[in-house]
Amino acid sequence: MRDTLRRLSDESLAALVRGAFTLVRALGPDRASNLGAAAARMLGPLTSAHRIARENIDAALPGLPAADRARILRESWENLGRTACEYVHLGALWDHDPAHPERGRIELAPGSAERFTRLMEDGRPAIFFAAHLANWELPAVAALRHGLPSAALYRTPNNRAIARDVLRMRSGVMGELIPAGVSAPIRMMEALDRGLHLGMLVDQRFGRGPRIRFLGRTASANPLLARLARRFDCPIHGARAIRLPGNRFRLELTEAVELARDAKGQVDIQAATQQVNDIVEGWVREHPGQWLWQHRRWRL
Repeated sequence: MRDTLRRLSDESLAALVRGAFTLVRALGPDRASNLGAAAARMLGPLTSAHRIARENIDAALPGLPAADRARILRESWENLGRTACEYVHLGALWDHDPAHPERGRIELAPGSAERFTRLMEDGRPAIFFAAHLANWELPAVAALRHGLPSAALYRTPNNRAIARDVLRMRSGVMGELIPAGVSAPIRMMEALDRGLHLGMLVDQRFGRGPRIRFLGRTASANPLLARLARRFDCPIHGARAIRLPGNRFRLELTEAVELARDAKGQVDIQAATQQVNDIVEGWVREHPGQWLWQHRRWRL
């Protein structure tokens, strides 16, 4: 009986979410993004996550005036709302045409196209790390749209019915999808064994991970990227989206990161995990209003 009630509850909530997706899809990407920003700016401060975000910003950026910290908090809610409402439009958002890079809503940072081409042609697997910045789904969309064999790790929503709908939306615009869970590391290794390019978000708390410094505070981090890099000795690149005015984006693919190694010449797990998080910290400091401050990143 309990399982039946839970299933009915999940399906009911999923039906509401599905209706919201339908409405947002009808609005088109620009109006949907703008609506999401306005709704999150209004509703976000009413949630418990608002306090978490405010405390995180105050602790990580204490040197900023109070007005600037308040602006970052407001922008973070707006970015989260935009990203949520852009979800059903991911395919339409990515309109980059290499033959006419000046057109459309997507531009590439200098050198990114050349690095992408090298990855296409080198015949090797690689790992991309990203963070919850701007619309963090776009790098995975870019990989599929431009023919890069890829897989991406993703977190499954707790609601099974919603998870099913979200997976259906993702499946059409991204490469192979690997749900987070106990089997994820094995599936990620299998993807690299097959020569795929593996993407993963690395900026969230991982309670069993090594302690690092992130934005001036001690945090626990996921060492999986460093462990995979150690096992496969493959290139590691950072990938990020930057939100621009007018519902536009700039995508950046970094050069391969030379990870720290130990005395035996193997990737140093602790040092490499810190190194990757240092890069993410630089991204957050560059565009703090585009990061997901609502997460309990520093809870040990």
